[in-house]
Amino acid sequence: MKLQQEVNNVAISGNLELLAQQIVEGFISGMHKSPFHGFSSEFAEHKIYNQGESTRHIDWKLFGKTDKLYTKKYDEETNLRCHIIIDNSASMHYPKVNHQTIDNLNKVGFSALATAVLMKMLKKQRDAVGLSVYSDTYEFYAPEKGSDRHRYLLLNTLETLLTTTKTANKETKTYTYLHQIANKIHRRSLLFLFTDMFQTETNQEGLFQALQHLKYNKHEVVLFHVMDKEKEFNFNFENTPKRFVDVETETTIDLFSENVKESYEGMMKDYQKELRLRCAKYRIAYVEVDVRKNFNKILETYLIERQKFI
Repeated sequence: MKLQQEVNNVAISGNLELLAQQIVEGFISGMHKSPFHGFSSEFAEHKIYNQGESTRHIDWKLFGKTDKLYTKKYDEETNLRCHIIIDNSASMHYPKVNHQTIDNLNKVGFSALATAVLMKMLKKQRDAVGLSVYSDTYEFYAPEKGSDRHRYLLLNTLETLLTTTKTANKETKTYTYLHQIANKIHRRSLLFLFTDMFQTETNQEGLFQALQHLKYNKHEVVLFHVMDKEKEFNFNFENTPKRFVDVETETTIDLFSENVKESYEGMMKDYQKELRLRCAKYRIAYVEVDVRKNFNKILETYLIERQKFI
């Protein structure tokens, strides 16, 4: 218990790899199998089903048409390819945290640490990992590779996210860069997207189209919707005159929080409901992340749930 407390108090900046290793060791000990695996990427042909074989790949639609049992044969892809996408806009650096630890993270801190953990787990399987970072520009892109040199490059990029202060008066072009990223990834991959879903691009339908584009080439997509739920979703502030500042554009508004709390929460609930529905429609896994909650529990819950479908 004392060791765990010491780990939780270690600053994540400068210690990403060490913390990721310790977190992964804890996860693996409680899992029966890896939450990630290679998958068949291309359908090759049908073959006649032989009695005694697994029924897992029987083509039931073809059976309905021909009244004969055929199984689908695939060209196997033994190693998993994974690409991680991080929104590094100014709003992702909220709330302001001077000493980020596992128990005290802002949104970009959660995203960087979770990425380091996922990279460590994938490294155990010798899988290839790539990384994209965007805000008002496409800040960083590295294709999927599995070498140690490549992994250290990605870790160094994550460290930079934690130590660089984002300036305001910038635009967050979420769906512009999601389209660009989707165009870069041609081979079927597992895609993780970390974002708070706040952007200065205001065409909501355009955002949903960009999420749908990520499913191009049959990618498996996981959206980590990162938020400070108490403030950004529930709008829990003292009911005194306050000046609220948009961290992206520095636009200000003076108001009593109670005057807008009900309508604000209603709009946020509607937005999240629509986002969940679209993700379900596009077969994108939606993971709600409240940075005020336990980091290990959030990630562990997702990984255990994912195991059930492997």
